[in-house]
Amino acid sequence: MHTTLITAETLQALLNSSPPPMVFDCSFELTDPAKGRAQYEEQHIPGARHADLNLHLSTHGGGASEGRHPLPSRDQFTAWLGEVGLTPAHQVVVYDRQGANHCGRLWWMLKWVGHEAVAVLDGGLPAWLATGAPTESGTGPAPVPATDYPLRAALVKTIDTASLVKRIGQPNLTIVDARASARFRGEVEPLDPVAGHIPGALNRPFSDNLQPDGRFKPADVLQAEFKALLAGRDAHGVVHQCGSGVSAIPNLLAMELAGLGRSTLYPGSWSAWCNTPGTPRAKS
Repeated sequence: MHTTLITAETLQALLNSSPPPMVFDCSFELTDPAKGRAQYEEQHIPGARHADLNLHLSTHGGGASEGRHPLPSRDQFTAWLGEVGLTPAHQVVVYDRQGANHCGRLWWMLKWVGHEAVAVLDGGLPAWLATGAPTESGTGPAPVPATDYPLRAALVKTIDTASLVKRIGQPNLTIVDARASARFRGEVEPLDPVAGHIPGALNRPFSDNLQPDGRFKPADVLQAEFKALLAGRDAHGVVHQCGSGVSAIPNLLAMELAGLGRSTLYPGSWSAWCNTPGTPRAKS
């Protein structure tokens, strides 16, 4: 079972085995939501299905205080998993074109509904292409018979805005913000109505986990970097956030790779926090 990362070479071997894994291409662009689907149809790993951040991995219609990419209900999400034919026996592999920014969301959501056998393709599509492995174009696999995907106990932890507000300032809480440093400091804010960060948060841009080729840094390097960031704080008290509960997940995955445990996600993140009246905000 692969539960964190998988290499392109290992994925190639698995695709030639029986049964093969179910692969999801999570290509997406925040500033151009239609682009991800177009990229997928132009080029993807053979047999991969497209998982769209807006259509499949978020719900919409709520208030701004829910954030830009609110999670669907667990029932809604497992209904979609059933529609694409996923079963609890499947090994799942997820990838995108940015390393693990958008596919990390699906990795985490599958854990959220109890599916442990899911791994991120280390280095994403570029790593696959670098091996010379084939790709295909088009709209994707033919529909398969739907399954009744069972909802099981969550394997990950979340926290909502109200609960996080109550914990601000407590010594057993460490918030790690995955946004770019200029956004964290409040110098720019291209996506949300208010600039800044949650008071007391530490900043680690999600891209700091990756090597120049898009693969994750070695586990010992990640461990040293996170220990330096936390500076003695308990790793079990970490809550990860970003702008809308997407790019925080590479930090969460990196801590798991580093042997620091599976920490908590604040799905609403800054977009929910800054749209909730009365929440404290800071700039630095």
